[in-house]
Amino acid sequence: MLETYRRVLSLPGALAFSLSGLLGRLPISMISLGIVLLVSERTGSYSLAGSVSAAYIVANATVAVLQGRLTDRFGQTRVLPIGALGNSLALGLLMWSVETDQAPLITHAAAFAAGATIPVVGAAVRARWVLLVPEKRTLQTAFAYEAVMDEVVFMVGPTLVTVLATAVHPLAGLGAAIGAGIVGTLLLAAQRGTAPPPQPRDRDRSARPRMPWRVLVPMVAGSAAMGAIFGSVEVATVAFTGELGRKELSGALLATWALGSLLSGIATGAIHWKATTAVRFRWGMVALAVSVLPLPFLGSLGAMAGVLFVAGFAISPTLIALMGLTEQVVPPSRLTEGMSIVHTGMAAGIAPGAAAAGQVIDRVGPGASYWVPVAAGVLGVAAAFIAAATAPGPEAPPSPTGSPASPASRPS
Repeated sequence: MLETYRRVLSLPGALAFSLSGLLGRLPISMISLGIVLLVSERTGSYSLAGSVSAAYIVANATVAVLQGRLTDRFGQTRVLPIGALGNSLALGLLMWSVETDQAPLITHAAAFAAGATIPVVGAAVRARWVLLVPEKRTLQTAFAYEAVMDEVVFMVGPTLVTVLATAVHPLAGLGAAIGAGIVGTLLLAAQRGTAPPPQPRDRDRSARPRMPWRVLVPMVAGSAAMGAIFGSVEVATVAFTGELGRKELSGALLATWALGSLLSGIATGAIHWKATTAVRFRWGMVALAVSVLPLPFLGSLGAMAGVLFVAGFAISPTLIALMGLTEQVVPPSRLTEGMSIVHTGMAAGIAPGAAAAGQVIDRVGPGASYWVPVAAGVLGVAAAFIAAATAPGPEAPPSPTGSPASPASRPS
């Protein structure tokens, strides 16, 4: 298994850009939580903290697609540094506004600017893998490795920002996010040899490859459903542990979920899959939906830890298949944009999933709030089945417009 990953990471420039990308995307797991910790500590208002964090998330979900498009058009070496510097300035403004008790409008505006400028490092790294690895089986391993790195990000980032903000200084968490983002993103952008070449917009707009929206829309819907599962389970688990008087263990429970995903991601990259990415995405969503079904019926910390650990095994394989399907259906010249669209779908699902779980907690109770991820899972399964039915076959040649191949080439 390790030999499979060693071969991938030994490709020229692979380890360097992947590690830079790991550092550069660490802030995505730190900023939202860091905002909540800072604002709640300095103002005493969780309502204000939540609305400021929401401004950041909404801006990220809204502008990430445009960033992906600009990255494809002008190149990573030009766009990524601008985003990193803009994000750092916006976060600095946010920290200043909270510390000096400025008007909430300024704080919200700074949070929105921070969300709008955070670089699309994850999509940029995966676009480099597509350029570096032409063979599909090896690319599958590369995507699996990046899924594992995503889990590392979401295991390390929240813990780091919490420790720094609570044990060192309320500003320390966001300060560390700024540092990691600047250093990682600039290091990634400096590696020109593995960066995809810019794709200048053709003056003839009719010649620009079209996005395959027929398959991409249900893929994004499935991604949003996954985001809703992640957001709702996080909030529900905090409330669940709070009801049992062990709120401090909420992070440990969520870490078991991420650990299961990390282990399955490692295994996924070492397997030679015969099923298409579309089929794997479809059944991955089914597995994820089924795995969260027991959550509303659990009443003990031990049972919750066990189920979350098992449920985590469905996450990475589904995400890996989703990224592989995106690479398959999106025109190469718009790959970063396409991956940003899929990532945006997930980000867009997290906030409403968390909000819905919060509403159920307030009205019914923590246990009932786990029905929110169950409902999101059902919607995700429906979206994945539609995506698999409309996706082109693995051997289908891309059409000149970048739209899906004919129905005859699709898997049955």
